[in-house]
Amino acid sequence: MKTSLSRVNGMQHIGLAVSDMNRFLPLYRKLFGLDIPFFDSVQPAPLMQVYTHQEVITKRASMVLNLQGGCAIEVIQPTSFEPKYNLNAFEWGDIGINYIHFKSRDVQYSQEIAQGLVEKVYEVHERPDGRPAFYLQDPDGNYFQFTSDDRWYTNNGHHSGGVMGCAMGVSDIEASMKLYADILGFDEVVYDQTGTFEEWANFPGGDAEFRRVMLRPSKPTGGGFAKVTGTNYIELIQVLSRKSKKIFKGRIWGDLGFVHLGLDVKGMKQLGQLLAEKGFPFTCDSQDALSMGNTKVHCVYIDDPDGILIEMIEVYKVPIIEKWGVYLNVEKRDPLKPLPDFMLKALRFSRIKD
Repeated sequence: MKTSLSRVNGMQHIGLAVSDMNRFLPLYRKLFGLDIPFFDSVQPAPLMQVYTHQEVITKRASMVLNLQGGCAIEVIQPTSFEPKYNLNAFEWGDIGINYIHFKSRDVQYSQEIAQGLVEKVYEVHERPDGRPAFYLQDPDGNYFQFTSDDRWYTNNGHHSGGVMGCAMGVSDIEASMKLYADILGFDEVVYDQTGTFEEWANFPGGDAEFRRVMLRPSKPTGGGFAKVTGTNYIELIQVLSRKSKKIFKGRIWGDLGFVHLGLDVKGMKQLGQLLAEKGFPFTCDSQDALSMGNTKVHCVYIDDPDGILIEMIEVYKVPIIEKWGVYLNVEKRDPLKPLPDFMLKALRFSRIKD
């Protein structure tokens, strides 16, 4: 999706609520190389009242990136309430984000590393696009997939890159594509397959019949961090042989699991007008710059056709080397122009080393 005044640059991050950030942040550094924090702060979240029964919750949040390439994860832990696990037994294809994809230089080696860090690591298989991959679960039960990729920004020796994309359970793929493909720009079909899939057969509900469609943008991603985030994917999964459930039914934003998909955008006001015309109005809007630590952004949310939360972020100010007081004001930059390499690679000075 592109206009002269607004555009979706691509995927920025996935929001993930966990039970114990002090446990999970070090784990994700070792497992996924997510060792560069953009912010780590405890703040109230009045913006999210529409998704928290009109109560203002407080949460700790940390946006962490792997500079080797890929998108970030915003790791969240509520501090004003005890977050709930899924109230219903999860089955593959349930409505919501089912798992996220990470890139690997060597899938077999990543599997060996994962086996030393978490209990549930599954066999290597071949994806529909021919890439080797394997799944794992973290201690909260969240599913992740490692898959091979040959597009990298830097090499710091870690086996993993960042987030390549996510897989979402939806009730109607055709309805979902009207948003993800036609409006948000994930308009190129990588594969579209229907049937049963051996790679899912041993997961809860994984022996059902599915349609699965993987999408990616046909046009180059934009934004200052495009060299790092690279091409990203959204896989839509529809269960055909049973009725799927909503993963967050009876729960609120901040309860445990994948809470939202985050997109990087430019021209929020004009984008909002377009989305409203297409039937996807903003459900909440920070209206102006929202501060998270020393990061300043404009944040809004929309619901996809199944109520899956999509956060859209227009970035105004980001730390490059926070401990030295080096920040970047990106508000007036060309939205298609990536940041220069020296500036992006300076982020390595913010790495946390365990």
